[in-house]
Amino acid sequence: MEVNDFIGLIGNVGFPVAVSAYLLIRLEKQINGLSSSINKLNTIISTKLGVVIDNDDNNAA
Repeated sequence: MEVNDFIGLIGNVGFPVAVSAYLLIRLEKQINGLSSSINKLNTIISTKLGVVIDNDDNNAA
């Protein structure tokens, strides 16, 4: 997303929507990484406790 696109977005839909869209685009990779880390941690903890937990990755989308 370039600066001109961002300025056009502000003019068309307003500042709050533009900032929200910008933050969602910027943070998407970090959110996916955190989700992956949580799933790995869940697997490790369940293995240590001897509990079987169904990891349904279809709900992550």
